[in-house]
Amino acid sequence: MIISRTPLRASFVGGGSDLPGFYRRHGGAVLSCAIDKYVYVSVNRKFDGGIRLAYSQTEEVGSLAEIQHRLFRHSLEMLGIEGGVEVTTTADIPSRGSGLGSSSAFTVGLVNTMSAYAGRHASPEQLAAQACEVEIERCGEPIGKQDQYASAFGGLNVIEFNPDESVRVSPVVLRSGDRTRLQSELLMFYTGATRSASSVLEAQSKAIEDDPQVEKNLIRMVELVYRLREELGAGDLDAFGETLHENWLLKKALTRGISNEHIDGWYGAARAAGATGGKLLGAGAGGFLLVHAPVDRHDAVKRAVGLRDVPFRFDPLGSRIIFYDPRTD
Repeated sequence: MIISRTPLRASFVGGGSDLPGFYRRHGGAVLSCAIDKYVYVSVNRKFDGGIRLAYSQTEEVGSLAEIQHRLFRHSLEMLGIEGGVEVTTTADIPSRGSGLGSSSAFTVGLVNTMSAYAGRHASPEQLAAQACEVEIERCGEPIGKQDQYASAFGGLNVIEFNPDESVRVSPVVLRSGDRTRLQSELLMFYTGATRSASSVLEAQSKAIEDDPQVEKNLIRMVELVYRLREELGAGDLDAFGETLHENWLLKKALTRGISNEHIDGWYGAARAAGATGGKLLGAGAGGFLLVHAPVDRHDAVKRAVGLRDVPFRFDPLGSRIIFYDPRTD
C-alpha cells in the first residue's frame, strides 16, 4: 500500500492571471500558500486485474476505458497503469466547489501515489506539470495552473506563469516571527455554498478576450503580487489586508458571478468589525472567505460574519508520500 498527502491552497493575490488567455500575452503571477488541509490518496494492488476506485462514489471496472471519473481515467492512462489496482481518496475539506483547489490537489496526489506505485519518483515540478496535463490538456478543463503548483510545492510562494508555458516557483522569504504573526492574523470562513470553478473560469477567460478593462485589472493584480512580496519581505504585515482588499475589488470586477449579495454582506461585516481586507478563495461564487484582521479583532469579526471559522496554518512541504509499502506478495 502507498498513501500520499497533498495540501489544499489559499491564493492571496493574482488569481486569474494563470489563465492561458492572459499569461500567454502578458505573463501571470500569483502569491499563494499551501495549507494544512489535505487530500489523501491510497493505492493497493488488487487481487484480480480489475480497477476499483472509491471517492464520493465507487467504481469497479475491468478496464481504463470503463472509468467514469475523468481525472482517474486520464491519470492512470498517462502513467501507463492499466489495471490491478484499488485506489481510495479522502479529504479534510468538502471536495467540490471549496475554492481551495481541491480538484488539482487530488490530481497531484493521485499522480504522486500512482508514480510511486509504478516505482518512479516524481519531483514537485513533474507532479505539477503532469497534473496540468491531465486536467487542462487531457480533460479539457478551462482552468489555470496555480493550484497544481501550489499543492505540489507547498509553502508560501510567488508562482509565475510565462508566455512560453514555463512556470517558476519562488518562496516568499519571511522572518520566522513575521510568518507566525501572519498565520495568526488570518481567518477562513466556510460560506456553505459550492460552485463549479470551471464555469466561472470559462466566463473569465471569455472576458479576458472581449473586455480590455478585464485585462487591465489582471495586469494590476499581477503588480500587486510583487508589491505584496516586497511588503512581506520588509515585515510590513499591516499592508497585507489592504493589498488583499484591492485585489478583491479588482477580481470582483472581472466578470459577473464572482461575488453575490451574501458574500458582499459577509465581507462588509468583517470589514466593519475590524478586518483590514480579505477575499473569496478560488474562482468565486462560493467556498471559503479569507479575512485578515488584527488578532484582537478576531472575536468581533467572527461574531459579525456569523459563519463557521476553519483554523489553518501554512503547509511547508507540498505533496508527500506518507506511507510506502511496495510489497506485492
